[in-house]
Amino acid sequence: MEAWEANVRKVTPYTPGEQPSGAGIIKLNTNENPYPPAPAVMRALREVEADSLRRYPDPGASVLVEALAARYGLNPSQVFVGVGSDDVLAMAFLTFFNGEKPILFPDITYSFYDVWAGLYGIPFERQPLDADFTIRTEDYCRECGGIVIPNPNAPTGVAKPLAELEDILKANPGVIVIIDEAYIDFGGESALALLPQYGNLLVVQTFSKSRSLAGMRIGYAFGNEKLIRYLNDAKYSFNSYTMSAAALAVGAAAIKEDAYYQGTLQKIVHTRERVKERLGRLGFSFLDSQSNFIFATHPECPAKELFEALKQAKIYVRYFPKPRIDNYLRISIGTDQEMDVLLGFLEGYLQKKC
Repeated sequence: MEAWEANVRKVTPYTPGEQPSGAGIIKLNTNENPYPPAPAVMRALREVEADSLRRYPDPGASVLVEALAARYGLNPSQVFVGVGSDDVLAMAFLTFFNGEKPILFPDITYSFYDVWAGLYGIPFERQPLDADFTIRTEDYCRECGGIVIPNPNAPTGVAKPLAELEDILKANPGVIVIIDEAYIDFGGESALALLPQYGNLLVVQTFSKSRSLAGMRIGYAFGNEKLIRYLNDAKYSFNSYTMSAAALAVGAAAIKEDAYYQGTLQKIVHTRERVKERLGRLGFSFLDSQSNFIFATHPECPAKELFEALKQAKIYVRYFPKPRIDNYLRISIGTDQEMDVLLGFLEGYLQKKC
């Protein structure tokens, strides 16, 4: 090791899903929305003025913050925005988790949580999911430095009832509780309804999944005015201009297109339930996903083997070589046509191999 390396901050980075390129690929590995953004979003993108690109964007992201506040019936001072929910969550970790007690989150969940904790030197403890991959409320009703609950969870897709989230909030009035709702539009109850009662609640959502804007990177958080003020103080100490002019225009347009997105959500949920039924007939077991993916396993065909076979057929799903879940595949919900290709492949493969 060279001398300068002694002062390097060393972390184990997050591993994102593979981004394959080429013709004929069916990409079901990163939970993207298979449908295009709303027409108004594309118009807004085309109408971004060239002059705005040579100037710094509004550091307060006012047009997007105000659109989100209006949509959810909040004051703009209760809304924080960032470059995808990853940026929002990272800023929340940096801002709120500075105590000596460990923060708590599930052992099987979004693997960026422990990366941020490691990066910022935050003590943490992973709470084991139950045998059926559910989050146990009692594990989070104890002394700690903060809590992060993904709802629905990933990669399992299991949603936690709102009443149980409220039990966790009641048990932890002295720390910040973050509810990560990246997939809430596909099922489950949003914790947004609890904001008026709990000043320590931060609800984080994203445009990446339900609003077909993963490539634009728009995330946001709701909380009381004090929480949002602290977040903005940290943001302005880190990077004042986090949101581009194009992202602000597109985000404001997207939030006003509820009818379009409700339509795409219904299509995704309908496809998800149809695929569950077909997978069940093929012998797969899976959790009751309330997200835009299915977490499935087959008793006679190892997940890693099936993952590799699908990849050879240019069908990409996600495989996690980790304890307890290394025999599961996470399958994003694509279009009906894409899912029919997947199901056809699985049927033929299982007949031959398993």
